[in-house]
Amino acid sequence: MGKQLFTEEQVVKEKIWTRDFILICVANFFIFLGFQMTLPTIPLFVEHLGGNDQLIGLVVGIFTFSALLLRPLAGHALESKGRRIVYMSGLAIFVVSVGTFGFATSIIFLFFLRVIQGVGWGFSTTASGTVATDVIPASRRGEGLGYYGLSGSLALALGPALGLVLTGFVSYEVLFLLCALLGLLAFLLAGKINYKAVENRNVPKQKYKWDVYEKSALPPSILLLFITVTFGGISTFLPLYSAQEGVAGIELYFLIYAVFLMVSRTFAGKLYDKKGHKVVFIPGAVLILLAMLLLAWMANSMILFLAAIFYGLGFGLVQPALQAWSVAKAAPNRKGMANATFFSFFDLGIGIGAITFGQIGYAWGYVSIYVTSAFSVLIAIMFYLFFLWKEQQKNLKNPRQL
Repeated sequence: MGKQLFTEEQVVKEKIWTRDFILICVANFFIFLGFQMTLPTIPLFVEHLGGNDQLIGLVVGIFTFSALLLRPLAGHALESKGRRIVYMSGLAIFVVSVGTFGFATSIIFLFFLRVIQGVGWGFSTTASGTVATDVIPASRRGEGLGYYGLSGSLALALGPALGLVLTGFVSYEVLFLLCALLGLLAFLLAGKINYKAVENRNVPKQKYKWDVYEKSALPPSILLLFITVTFGGISTFLPLYSAQEGVAGIELYFLIYAVFLMVSRTFAGKLYDKKGHKVVFIPGAVLILLAMLLLAWMANSMILFLAAIFYGLGFGLVQPALQAWSVAKAAPNRKGMANATFFSFFDLGIGIGAITFGQIGYAWGYVSIYVTSAFSVLIAIMFYLFFLWKEQQKNLKNPRQL
């Protein structure tokens, strides 16, 4: 865990905002905006088709599991075939699948389309994160990934609320076609990136043995899994939960969450670059834990909004630090696999959350979802302390690494 820390002079002198970095950020904004618009509306669409909470959880969860299964392949393809083909293929698959959602007349067909969407999402987001990692100077990686994450955060600020509002004015067919159009804009922008210059920064192509993860990325990825379980419960069931409880303002919840996510990401990456993950993970995880407990209570709209503030601040601290940590020790020719590992565990957490919470909510009600989510965050904190202890023991045996 002993990542290399950089001096303030190193952190300042290398440029982040290059043409390629701006292009990858803007493309990431559009694909995430299209994706975020589907997050709160897919459960409503499944309900429209006659599905219950169990089926909602399955339809949401299968997307993340299909993305999960494809990420190792995406990671290897990024190193062997190049960034362009993986990224643009993923975007194209995403556009076609999402644009077809609204024409599904059965939950089975929608289930199939979600599997295809997961393939596109797995390829495109793994590639996008890897390209961003490539173009950011190593000494400013935490800061740069924080800025890159802001593009997704801004999409989150607009997407869920926009999707929910549009359901009152347009049909589901039109809604999902608009989401696909945003993905098409990302595709066009992705075609403008100078991938050759990006890939020339890496070591020459090598032969790879087949594997499904990058070992050095496992500790932060495991922590991410237990954190993103909470996201599965929020994105899938919070709109239904707030409606059941008669608590208004679910559109504002996603907006407030995203605003505070952006706020924390403006300084979390810099803290990571200068001080390491120790100064950001525990505070961020505690804030997420408090948010889950507030959602379990959710007596009124103010409690809902306070939970949004805590969750936004907490996730904004944790996520970019964990992503930077996951690629910090990976060899140059393994950055793609490190990102694939990181996002695979991200997908796994959301998928486990959506499917498991569908069963929990069906059996014991929505409150139990957020109590269980709080317990998952507590497990993440315990694992983190275990990883710190393990690293300290390793350093005691090998003092030269200190």
